[in-house]
Amino acid sequence: MNALSTDRKVQILKALAHPARLEIVQILASAPCCVSELQARVGGDLSTVSKHLTLMRKAGWIDCEKRGQQVHYRLACDCLPAFLRCIESIGSEHPDCDC
Repeated sequence: MNALSTDRKVQILKALAHPARLEIVQILASAPCCVSELQARVGGDLSTVSKHLTLMRKAGWIDCEKRGQQVHYRLACDCLPAFLRCIESIGSEHPDCDC
């Protein structure tokens, strides 16, 4: 197995580094959704939500499946919710860290 380059790892992590994308991931952790459902919950315009989804799909965080006229998105990485819980635990353990 080849190790990912540092640049690719950064690209993958950056795909989550936006409030709307984190919210989308949290929504998809519950159930697959189509773009219009995500847009209604996240806000913003449909094209912006679509761009967020494309970026996360290219990074490998989410997958999509066409169902008739709609495209449904789901998490591609089962470990993502645990990863986000880990981040939350780091933040709650060191809320005012000056180091």
